[in-house]
Amino acid sequence: MNMLKTSKEFEIRFSEVDSMGIVWHGSYSLYFEDAREKFGKEFNLEYLYMFEQGFYAPLVELHFEYKRPLKYKDRAKIEIAYRNVDAAKLIFDYKIFSLPDNQIIATGYSVQVFLDKDFNLMWNLPEFFEKWRKIYLD
Repeated sequence: MNMLKTSKEFEIRFSEVDSMGIVWHGSYSLYFEDAREKFGKEFNLEYLYMFEQGFYAPLVELHFEYKRPLKYKDRAKIEIAYRNVDAAKLIFDYKIFSLPDNQIIATGYSVQVFLDKDFNLMWNLPEFFEKWRKIYLD
């Protein structure tokens, strides 16, 4: 089975740090979101595409483990990997590294479920997602 993953480099902006110049914990959810958007563009699984297929994919779980701090103007890289499960869910694993030394900064995962346009929880894989999995995972 194919391992679907990608990465994105970024620089810590002033708006992402607290008064001590350290990345505020809430900024990590934005880094994870940026990684999901990059993944969606690279693997044809963007949010608007899912919506056009008649589905939403809201976050229902977001988990972080902080290892080291990032500071204003630091450079970092986030890696995102799709975790294949049989359930009607999108699960992604994340790792954030400092650059250029590649020290691990944080890890985590997110879980999204599928809702139809009437906000009903999908218990089975939507057809468009089954097709996507055949293309990218087989």
